[in-house]
Formats: sequence, structure tokens, C-alpha cells
Amino acid sequence: MTSTAAPKSGARSAQPEHLGHVIFIAAAAAMGGFLFGYDSSVINGAVEAIRDRYDIGSAALAQVIAIALIGCAIGAATAGRIADRIGRIRCMQISAVLFTVSAVGSALPFALWDLAFWRVVGGFAIGMASVIGPAYIAEVAPPAYRGRLGSFQQAAIVIGIAVSQLVNWGLLNAAGGDQRGKLMGIEAWQVMLGVMVIPAVLYGLLSFAIPESPRFLISVGKHERAREILKEVEGDTVDLDARVSEIEHAMNSEHKSTFKDLLGGSFFFKPIVWVGIGLSVFQQFVGINVAFYYSSTLWQSVGVDPTDSFLYSFTTSIINIVGTVIAMIFVDRVGRKPLALIGSVGMVIGLGLEAWAFSFDLVDGKLPAAQGWTALIAAHVFVLFFALSWGVVVWVFLGEMFPNRIRAAALGVAASAQWIANWAITASFPSLADWNLSLTYVIYTVFAALSIPFVLKFVKETKGKTLEEMG
Repeated sequence: MTSTAAPKSGARSAQPEHLGHVIFIAAAAAMGGFLFGYDSSVINGAVEAIRDRYDIGSAALAQVIAIALIGCAIGAATAGRIADRIGRIRCMQISAVLFTVSAVGSALPFALWDLAFWRVVGGFAIGMASVIGPAYIAEVAPPAYRGRLGSFQQAAIVIGIAVSQLVNWGLLNAAGGDQRGKLMGIEAWQVMLGVMVIPAVLYGLLSFAIPESPRFLISVGKHERAREILKEVEGDTVDLDARVSEIEHAMNSEHKSTFKDLLGGSFFFKPIVWVGIGLSVFQQFVGINVAFYYSSTLWQSVGVDPTDSFLYSFTTSIINIVGTVIAMIFVDRVGRKPLALIGSVGMVIGLGLEAWAFSFDLVDGKLPAAQGWTALIAAHVFVLFFALSWGVVVWVFLGEMFPNRIRAAALGVAASAQWIANWAITASFPSLADWNLSLTYVIYTVFAALSIPFVLKFVKETKGKTLEEMG
């Protein structure tokens, strides 16, 4: 009987002299994550100006903001196939071009539908970046450093969010506190959307400075080039023939999961797939993206000065970075499930306090002082607890919880559910806020509360288990 055991790997951790090069490669790839975060949240600074410029109501405004998520879903769904055909680097370069074109088009729209179109183009680039960055880093990083280098993507996303809010705040100040004030011959909000050209071009240039994934090169028969890159990132002491054989064997033995593999159980999908969908939906239904897409509008609606509202958007994004770092430190120490539960409790408190504060009538166009400060502090508490828990652990869960034979397809369904839920919250918030801002936050609080029994009953801890142990 012929043995089918995988060839023994000659892989070792990267030697110190190679580590700097590997870090550069991972950081360059993670620029896609930076653009993901930047493009997702930069619109926060333009919402009220778009409403005023085109004289539109909340429902139409919401569609312009949320329509980018349609592009995100399409980009995420197609990026894997594109990358398998033309390579990871070419995929990054296409994404960089789309980010650049979207930034220019969004900054210079001649009509509302034109702006919406460029939002979709940018969304497609976000979707591509959300898939290609992590996949490329995982394929290039030496095994000993894969986890830490993989965290570059999430770190880059939250830094991108923070930088976009800082840039928006700086440009608003330069325009005298008026989103429609003139800067460089156009309105301030247009400059905000156009500034993304700078990191987009940098991303494109960096993509020419990093190597193609050895896994892709092996898949198209370029074994010699794959050996050269493996030597670059894993050092001279690695048995390159063994590494190439290991990668080939792994690729040949992979089961290509399909949608049909997910079916079963009492309710169409297998129970584990529903758990993944549930995690994705709860992550969005607590209203987290309201904090990144609409926070300036939210604060202005309760009487906060526009310049201050932009500053609060920036401080919230800094809190998001702090929470993400906390999660990265503790996710392997405390475990995924305890972090999720801690986060849910914290989010219930933060959202509940916001709902209470927004229930008071405005006095001279502002919330009473006590309620105003409560709302501001509670918003930061909410973002902190989300970031240190659900913002990170949901992606960790989705990468670990599914059995090998269905992992790829199940991840695709769960990610799609996340984009759809994100769209639902983003598209509904302006109209819900016009209806009753306090009750809108009550709805988000209820979903945060429901996430607690959901995690307790249906979600199993994956800390310390191999992927093979997932069934």
C-alpha cells in the first residue's frame, strides 16, 4: 500500500537576518487593509455635506453611503478566483488601481448617481483587499511567525480608520469648520474623499517591491522561482525541495468545498454554518458601523459643533485601535469565548447608556450636559468593548470553527452574511435616527444582549485546538 503521508517539512522559523524582509513584505501587503479601513470610514466626514449639496433625504443618503457594501460583497466573492488565475500580486495591483480611480471619481462627482458609482468601485477594491491581504500574508509568512504577521491586516484596518478621521478633522479645520468650505478649488468633503489617492498609489508601488506567493507560483509550475522566494523568507537552512513538495502535497490533497457541502440539518444549512452566520450577523447588528460611517452626523444631530464631532470620531477610532491591541494580546491567553462574552456585556452597558442619553429632549439644540457627556463616554465604551472582543474574535472563530471539508465554503457564506448585515445597518440608520434615535439604540442594545445567550449556548471554544479537531 502506497503511503500518502505529506513529505516532511524542512521549514524552520525565519532567521533574524530574514525577519526584517518578511516584516516588510507583510506590512506592504497589509496596506490593502489600511485602505480597507480608510475607504470604509472616510465617508463619515462627507455625509452631511452630501446631504446638503444634493438636497436629499435620509433614505437616499443612506443608499449612497451603503451602496459601497454591494461592491465589497462582489469584490470579496470574486477576489479568490481572480487571485488563483493571475496571482496575488496582480490582484493587489488591480485593487490599488480601483482604490485610486474611486478616490478621484468620488472627489470630483458631477451628480449623485456618479458619486454612488465610484462608491461601488471603491467597495469592490475593499472586498478584494479583505481577501487577498490575509491570504497572501498566510502563504508567504514563515510558519513560526504566521500568527503575528497575520495580525498586521487587522491592525492596518483600524489604523486606516483612525487616520481617515484624523485627516478629515484636519481638513475640516483648514476649511474653517465647514464641510462645504473651499479647499484647493473644491469643497472640503471632496478633498477628504480624494486624499485616499496617496495611500492607494503607495499600495500600488509597494506591490512591485514584494514577491509573488510561492503557493501560487507552484500552482502554475514556476517551481524554481518559488524556491527562490522560500529561501528569501525562510532562510538558507530550509530544505527547499521538502518545502515545495509539502506545499504541492497540501494543494493536491485539499478538498474544494462547495455550497452543497453546507446543506443538511433541520434548517437548510448544517448547524455549524448557522452558528457562523449568527456570529457574523450579531457582529454587525450591534450597530458598530454606525460609529464609523455616521458618528459625525450623530454628534451634530444632538448639538455638537461640527469640528468637535470630527474630533470625537477620531478619538473613537483611537479607542478602536486600543481595543484591537487588547484583543490581539488576550485572544490566545483568555480564549475566544470569554472575550466575546466580556465584550457583549460591555457593549450592552455602552449602548444602553447611549439609548438613555438620546431619550432626552434637546435644549437649545443640544442634549443636556449630563446626558451629552454620558452619550460621548458611552460611545467610547461601546467601541472599546466591541474592538477587544467581537471585532477580532469573530474572524478568529470563523477561521477555526468549521470542519476542514467545508471551511472555505462556510467562510464564504458567513462573510457574505456579514456584508449583508453591514448593509442593513448602514442603509437603515439615517431613517431610524430620524424616527427615534433613542429607540434605534435600544434595538442595538437588544442585539448585544441576545449575543450573550447565543455565545453561551451555541458557540464552542476553539482555543488550543488544531483545525483537524474541528471535525
